[in-house]
Amino acid sequence: MGRLAATEGLTEVQRDILATVREFVDKEILPVATELEHRDEYPAKIVEGMKDLGLFGLTIAEEYGGLGESLLTYALVVEEIARGWMSVSGIINTHFIVAHLLAHHGTDEQRARLLPRMATGEVRGAFSMSEPGMGSDVAALRTRARRDGDEYVLNGQKMWLTNGGSANLVAVLCRTDDGHEAPHKNLTTFLIEKEPGFGTVAPGLTIPGKIDKMGYKGVDTTEMILDDHRLPGEAVLGGATGRGFYQMMDGIEVGRVNVAARGCGVAMRAFELGIAYAQQRRTFGKPIAEHQAIAFKLAEMGTKVEAAHQMMVMAARRKDGGRRNDLEAGMAKYLASEYCKEVVEDSFRIHGGYGYAKEYEIERLYREAPMLLIGEGTAEIQKTIIARRLLEEFGTR
Repeated sequence: MGRLAATEGLTEVQRDILATVREFVDKEILPVATELEHRDEYPAKIVEGMKDLGLFGLTIAEEYGGLGESLLTYALVVEEIARGWMSVSGIINTHFIVAHLLAHHGTDEQRARLLPRMATGEVRGAFSMSEPGMGSDVAALRTRARRDGDEYVLNGQKMWLTNGGSANLVAVLCRTDDGHEAPHKNLTTFLIEKEPGFGTVAPGLTIPGKIDKMGYKGVDTTEMILDDHRLPGEAVLGGATGRGFYQMMDGIEVGRVNVAARGCGVAMRAFELGIAYAQQRRTFGKPIAEHQAIAFKLAEMGTKVEAAHQMMVMAARRKDGGRRNDLEAGMAKYLASEYCKEVVEDSFRIHGGYGYAKEYEIERLYREAPMLLIGEGTAEIQKTIIARRLLEEFGTR
């Protein structure tokens, strides 16, 4: 792709990984993505291919059987996969967040038991915070975990679980009675192990079925109903209650970099489609790319692809360096998702009437891009986070 969205300073290993993933995307994902998406079919063969490549263990430490790669490497891999089909990147995103939570907050026993199987893809993760009436207000969380001897009894309804059906490990945030005045200190993350599938997948745990969505198809997005679901004390992430809010926010920071990477990948594909079509389609005796109106669109699209990519890389590198990155992750997520929507729409406009036809790939991208405006926090939430951090940095009091 020439100079567009290039990343400086990568190691030879990182370059080899990205080259392998790009080849996989071009050969195994792009040729089938639109067909599978239109059928809302889970990409089982693609998932098996990702297992073979070791992508489910990309960031898991080598001592647990993973590749031990950085967040930057992972984000760049996600960018490549989303370029092929955004739904596939969703399959590994929540898995990666759960692996990150285990690696940074789990007990020794939890890491030793789960991470090796997560690295191979035998155990697949899902991540659950949202509820029907909660939205971005974490303090409104209602799902409760009641202590009963050495066990916890969970009751409530969770919403918007990516991989809710296909996963067999769910990190779920619940309210616990820890006696703190601040609501966020009474939240705990539990690790629920269940059978893949729909219906009753564990005693007191139901996955009703897939939510029918406008886009982001193929990947299963579900509810989860907890009705006196019992868990042992060992299922508490990290072994102590009351830490769930901080654990989940750490996971969300990583997730926002991921969503930014997805936005970059989808925007890149939309740009590829738009610039190719603009050189093929002719009007008034010349390719439409030679008309100034279209040339200006291409210039704006390329600039947005580049800007979003560099912002995403900066946020990932800051997290890899062990520094706080909520400001940069929020900026990257906000910028990449907004630019993705704009680049996709411009590519759609370049395609004219053909962009509205299902046989053209841009039609799929046009339905996928809006999810990025919502996932891992809306634009309004990102701007709230960004403003708070800027006021901390530049406050006059």
